Amino acid sequence: MIGLFAVTAAGRRAAAELAGRLGPDAVVADGPIGPAVRRLWDHLDAAVFFLASGAAVRLVAPLLRDKHTDPGVVCVDEARRFAISLAGGHAGGANALAEQVADVLGCTPVVTTATDSIGTTPLDELVDQLDASVDGDLAACGVAILDGWPVRLVNPHGFPLPALPPNVATDAEAPLWTVVIDDRRPTQDEERTLRLIPRTLVVGIGSARGVSRTAVTETVARLDREHGLDPRAIRAVASVDLKADEDGILEAVQDLSFWHSDGGEELSLLTYPAAALAGVEVPNPSEVVRAEVGTPSVAEASALHAAAGLGAGAPVELVVPKIKGDNVTVAAARIQPRGRLAIIGIGPGAPDLRAPRADVELRRASVVVGLDQYLDQVRHLLRPGTEVRATGLGAEEARAAEAVELARAGRAVALIGSGDAGVYAMASPALEKADVDIEVVGVPGVTAALAASALLGAPLGHDHALISLSDLHTPWEIIERRVRAAAEGDLVVCFYNPRSEQRHWQLGRALEILAEHRPVTTPVGAVRQASRAGQRVWCAPIGEFDPAEVDMFTTVLVGSSQSTVVGGRMVTPRGYRWMAADAR
Repeated sequence: MIGLFAVTAAGRRAAAELAGRLGPDAVVADGPIGPAVRRLWDHLDAAVFFLASGAAVRLVAPLLRDKHTDPGVVCVDEARRFAISLAGGHAGGANALAEQVADVLGCTPVVTTATDSIGTTPLDELVDQLDASVDGDLAACGVAILDGWPVRLVNPHGFPLPALPPNVATDAEAPLWTVVIDDRRPTQDEERTLRLIPRTLVVGIGSARGVSRTAVTETVARLDREHGLDPRAIRAVASVDLKADEDGILEAVQDLSFWHSDGGEELSLLTYPAAALAGVEVPNPSEVVRAEVGTPSVAEASALHAAAGLGAGAPVELVVPKIKGDNVTVAAARIQPRGRLAIIGIGPGAPDLRAPRADVELRRASVVVGLDQYLDQVRHLLRPGTEVRATGLGAEEARAAEAVELARAGRAVALIGSGDAGVYAMASPALEKADVDIEVVGVPGVTAALAASALLGAPLGHDHALISLSDLHTPWEIIERRVRAAAEGDLVVCFYNPRSEQRHWQLGRALEILAEHRPVTTPVGAVRQASRAGQRVWCAPIGEFDPAEVDMFTTVLVGSSQSTVVGGRMVTPRGYRWMAADAR
C-alpha cells in the first residue's frame, strides 16, 4: 500500500496522476494531512508527500522506528521538478520508488544512498538475496567498499552473485576487509571479516519415544561444536511423521529458532511418512530402525528428503552423517547453490511499461544476455561491472544457449527479450536447454498484443488467438491451417511478425482467409512501434486494409465477426448479449 499525501491543488493533481499510474495499491489520503499520516502509517509500505521536504520530515519523524520496517518515504516538490528519496532509501524501497515516481511525473529522482547513487550493489541487498544472517560490521565493510579499498571475497560454495565493484575480488591483495559467504564457522577469528551465513542446512532428527529436550539440543549442538556448522544456517528441521508430536524434538526446534531472532523465519518441524523416507539412499541404514518405524533411516533420510524438497531441484549433500546422542540421532544436509537464470520481458519499449521486477532482476545479474537493440534500452539499469553479452538479429538460439551455459557455470544471468519473454521470444529456446541444475526465474512483460490492444481500444475483449506469420521456424502450411482454424472459430487474431521485405505476401493471404468468414466491415487494427518513438496507430475494414503499410515493427489485430469500431476505438464485445436475450 502506497499512501499519497498532498495539501495544495497542484499536489492533489500530481497525487491523482501518480495514483492512476501506480494502480490500486496507491491510495490518495483524504482530510487533514497530519491525522491521515498517523492513521495510515502502520499500514503503509511506502508514502509519497507532495509538499516541502522539511514539512514531510516533521510529519514522519515521530513515527520512524526502524529502517527495515518503516515505509519508504518520497517527497515531490510543488513544481514537480524532483522526487526525493527522504527516508528508508534502500531498505524501505524509497530509492526505487523515487525512480518510479520520477518516471511517471517526468521529474528528476534524487537518491543520496551512497551505493544506490553510484549504482553498486549494496551489502544489505546482497544479504536479502542470500537470505543470510550477518556476523560483523556490515556498515564499516560497506564504507570500505565504497571508498575503493581492496576487499577479498570468499565464496566457497559458489553462490551466484550480482555484479560487485572491481575492488571486491577473490584475489584481492592486502585486503582491508574480507567478506565470507559460508554456512560454516570460521576456523579462526579474523579482524575486519564480514560473514554472511545463508540458510542452506536441513537438520534431520530421529529419536526414541519420550526423548528429552536436553538430549536433542545437545546432540544438535555437536553439529556446530564438532563439525563447524553455524546454527544460523539451519533452514529447517525434519523427521518422520511419527515424531510430529514428540515434545523433546518440538522444544529443541524452539531452542534453535533463537538463532533466527535477526528477523528470519522461525524454524518449524517438517515430517514425512516412513514410506517416503524409506526410498532415500543413505550411507548408514539400520534394520533396527526399519523394524521400529518402517524406514531404515530417519535422521539422514529426513535431512536429505527435506533438503531436496526445499531446494526445488537444487543438488543436496549429506554434510554430517548421523551422530548418536542419548536416545537421539542427528544428521545435516546442505542445499547447494545453483547458477541463476532470470528470463526477463522488458515490455514494448516505454520505461513506464516495464515491470518493476524486471529492473530488480537486471540489477541482480552479473551478466546480461540479449539482442543489442534491447540491451540499449536497459543499460542504464545495470550495476557497474555487469558483463554484457550482446548479439544481433537472428541469433536467438545462440543467445539462449549462452545464457543457460553461463548459469550452469554458477553465474547470475539475465536473458532479456522485448514484450514478454515467453511470447515468441527467448523463454522457449532457453527453457528447452535448461534443467534443474540451474535456478530459473521468469519476469513477465507487457507483450506486443497487449500494448497494441490498449492503443487500439479493446479488440481482445473476447476469445482470441496469437499467431506468428514468420515461416522461418514453422512451415507456411501449418501457419495457414492455424489461421483457417481461427477464422472458422470466429476468434480475434493478433498477428506477430506480420511482414518483412522477404516475407511480403503472407499477411495478405492470412487476411483473405479471415475475410472468408467475417463481414467486410470487420475492423483490422495495426500499431507500429507501440510506446516507442515513431508510434503509429491505424484501423481499417478488412476489405480496405493495406498490408503494404505493415512491417516487422507492426502488430496487426483482426476483429471477430462481433468486433466493431466505437468512437474511433476498436471493440470486441465480451459476449454477454445472450444473457440479456435469455432474461427477456
